[in-house]
Amino acid sequence: MLTYLDFEKPIAELETRVAELRETASSGSIDIDAEIGRLESKASKLLRDTYARLTPWQKAQVARHPERPHFKDYVAGLADDFLPLAGDRAFGEDCAIVGGLARIDGRRAMLIGHEKGADTASRLRHNFGMAKPEGYRKAIRLMKLADRFGLPVVTLVDTPGAFPGVQAEERGQAEAIARSTEQSLALRVPMIAVVVGEGGSGGAVAIAAANRVLMFEHAVYSVISPEGCASILWRTADKAADAAEAMRITAADLHGLGVVDRVIPEPLGGAHRDPEGAIGSLKGAVIEELNGCCQLGPDELVAQRRAKFLAIG
Repeated sequence: MLTYLDFEKPIAELETRVAELRETASSGSIDIDAEIGRLESKASKLLRDTYARLTPWQKAQVARHPERPHFKDYVAGLADDFLPLAGDRAFGEDCAIVGGLARIDGRRAMLIGHEKGADTASRLRHNFGMAKPEGYRKAIRLMKLADRFGLPVVTLVDTPGAFPGVQAEERGQAEAIARSTEQSLALRVPMIAVVVGEGGSGGAVAIAAANRVLMFEHAVYSVISPEGCASILWRTADKAADAAEAMRITAADLHGLGVVDRVIPEPLGGAHRDPEGAIGSLKGAVIEELNGCCQLGPDELVAQRRAKFLAIG
């Protein structure tokens, strides 16, 4: 069963009615195909109209949808082969960031990204995509490995932010994020980053300081969550919708500001309604960007990345 968001309730009512009528039609001799067709057409129009005018806060809800594809889903559709590499060689393994060697359209690459998990057990194991210092140090290790062997780096960003717990702070969370960002900027190989869901704060930037930053149509990217911003400015998370509007967190806004270079269209109703279609769109965009970046030399890649981020703001 598809999980519906609060603003999708009218759509849910129509699609539920269609499902009920289909069940009735399959179990009896009553011909209600015309009514089913009418309701399907109405539901489709309502879905299209709703998603054509989503507010920033509604886009944030879509970006967090529990059935939205996650890193493991993108790996299955994006990479022909994937060999995961674990551990930071200093403290331990952090499952919130997954990475390894991959082959994308015949080209060897290093694929790194946040994994949120798909059910309760996996979400706990992956800490809801909130990485600890060892996760970022693992990303640094893999980026250095890619640099050494001349492999382009592709990162998929989907995190509410870095883990804010005491243990993470004790192990140097801020330093690990800064070092990961520094390593991204220093790479002498192409780096492509894609914000596929939530791009939260430094936890996202740490693996997104790339030559080309792409973003899904209904993803969000911001320095803090709308709820966090509202709690600071208005002392209540109830103002999250107002905060989301003011922060300009949507792909369209960020593309206009030059923060992201390309917006990847999503299937109607969001990536969670057609994961295969969304993954196919992402794969095509990543391959195209890799083909472009791989034409540049090491010095050009570093200079381009530096110029890109210095120009922001």
